[in-house]
Amino acid sequence: MRIRSLAVDALIAAALTSVALLLGQEAARQGQKPLDATAYALVVLVHLPLVFRGRAPVVVCGLVHATWLVYITAGYWAVVCSFGPLLAVYTVASLRAVCVSLPCAALLGGVWIYAGAVSHTDSWPSVVGQALVYPAVLWRFGVVARRSAELTRQLRREQADRARREVAEERGRIARELHDVVAHHMSVISVQTGLARFVFDTDRRTARAALDTIDATGKEALDELRRMLMVLRAADDGAPSAPMPGLARLEEMAERIRAGGVPVAVTVEGTPRPLAPGVELCAYRVVQEALTNVVKHAPGARAEVRLTYEPHQVTVSVADDGEGVIPDRVRSGGGHGLLGMRERAKLYGGQISIGPREQGGFAVRLTLPTSARAARRGDGTTT
Repeated sequence: MRIRSLAVDALIAAALTSVALLLGQEAARQGQKPLDATAYALVVLVHLPLVFRGRAPVVVCGLVHATWLVYITAGYWAVVCSFGPLLAVYTVASLRAVCVSLPCAALLGGVWIYAGAVSHTDSWPSVVGQALVYPAVLWRFGVVARRSAELTRQLRREQADRARREVAEERGRIARELHDVVAHHMSVISVQTGLARFVFDTDRRTARAALDTIDATGKEALDELRRMLMVLRAADDGAPSAPMPGLARLEEMAERIRAGGVPVAVTVEGTPRPLAPGVELCAYRVVQEALTNVVKHAPGARAEVRLTYEPHQVTVSVADDGEGVIPDRVRSGGGHGLLGMRERAKLYGGQISIGPREQGGFAVRLTLPTSARAARRGDGTTT
């Protein structure tokens, strides 16, 4: 990047030098002192430092004006070498603070008035006007360019920060999905594997049923993982993604848990209706995690899933009558499962309560708003 900028500045300096040398040939026609070899050498020296104006703008501005003063003092036409100082002042204003660029602009105006005095001009109003207007306009353009560059850099930083936050949020979402998919299905597979091993020699029929459940659960886990990958790819190539699991599959999930040895009853109250995909997935995953915890922490317990459709919200609850495992399950609240439940509820503006029941067992209750306005108002979890 620096090499490219240096090359561009070198081309600009060469172009300005060429224009100045051509303009120098008009000095005699304008009634000015003709340029000789010394004058042409000074013209080159005035513009040569501009090659490094991007790296040391203030130093370059000082060198350019110093050489220009020598050229003017020698009695040559000042306009010929004015391009270099004009560009140098603009460069300082575009790269340095106002407290630095203003003196440079004033220096340009002062040298311009000095040139009028050396040439014994009769057009002082014109000289003074040029000495004020040219530096002021160039300084203003430079300041605007500097502020625009600062705003651009700030915007890029904000975009980079926002991109990092979005990546972190997406990683968290993917981690929650992977946890919900893998933990649930692996828990069922683990229970069924233990059952098959226990009855393999004494009850081939039960062992075969357990293996069938393992096969079906494994296939479903793979299907959900493929569905997640399709969702991730859709953002890049626009490929359509298969629908994520929703509340219509609660009975299917319950059947899988029953095969793991946990009796599950599913009750639906109210009139079922289509919900936003995110709301459906949130409710489904919370039920999935709650039932997975029953399988892992409350063997032999009975579970009840209750789904209630209300006018402006939907409520799902999972309760079990497990005994003797409440402390372990409360301590597991710091793990990924219960934390994921709370994060999902918060994301969709829902209310979730997780904890032991007075009559024994454990309960998870999630209430999700089904309207966008309610989702924006709600934000809370309880334990």
